Amino acid sequence: MKNIITASVVIVLGLLITLGPQLIFKVCSPSMMTSEATTGGCGCSGGSSISYPACHWSAQALVGIGMLIAALGLCLIVFKESKVQLGLTIGIFFSSIIALFIPNALIGGCGMMTMACRKTAFPVISIIGIVLLIASAIYMIILYKDSSANNAKN
Repeated sequence: MKNIITASVVIVLGLLITLGPQLIFKVCSPSMMTSEATTGGCGCSGGSSISYPACHWSAQALVGIGMLIAALGLCLIVFKESKVQLGLTIGIFFSSIIALFIPNALIGGCGMMTMACRKTAFPVISIIGIVLLIASAIYMIILYKDSSANNAKN
């Protein structure tokens, strides 16, 4: 039962990472980048063609990481062996670290703190990533103890 609950939480958090910046707590769009783009507020160029801000690319990268986390959560339901679940949980742990680093260090977002990505999207993604990181670390410890106890019995 704890496996289904844990997997469900992982799937929901993975889907929030995937869909959140796209639908729920949206990042900045090119239409929002008018005068800010020319003053360097968002970190994008103000050319004549559509120029996407850095937070758009962070959101795109989070789609992939969130789908990976959700898929690993689905695998937690399918695979019942504790060592396999431990490996999947380690994957979730490191994926949550990447989900934290994308908006905060790897790609980033707009330079102005008043932009939508800095006010809502990135703080929410950071909270989700931290929750996922802590939950996966706790579940890793539980699975490791279970697999060690099973090895001792054999």
